[in-house]
Amino acid sequence: MKKVNREVDSRYIACPIRQVISQFGDKWSLLVLYTLGQKEDNVMRFSELHDHMLDCSQKMLSQTLKNLESNHLVSRKVYPVVPPKVEYRLTVMGNSLMPILDSLIVWGNENINSFIKR
Repeated sequence: MKKVNREVDSRYIACPIRQVISQFGDKWSLLVLYTLGQKEDNVMRFSELHDHMLDCSQKMLSQTLKNLESNHLVSRKVYPVVPPKVEYRLTVMGNSLMPILDSLIVWGNENINSFIKR
């Protein structure tokens, strides 16, 4: 049985980059957050979000929204109507990521040519 190095384990847990990536570093989360952040009221229905992310399946979008909700970055409001109406919005914590995402986009635009495979 392999012995666990507690010092390495505690550094792993304390690493903010690892924690951020483990919470919402998947392929779709940042795109969902950014898409919601582009709406003036930060509110969208599932179908609106999916219209902005056609290359993301409905199943994956649903899983991503559930993950973001469990991490307190997105809130979900269900209206008692038929057919069901569900809205997603950025939480205060989710909204606090918008300046960071804006900076990431600026960086990406400045360096896009380096990413394109020739």
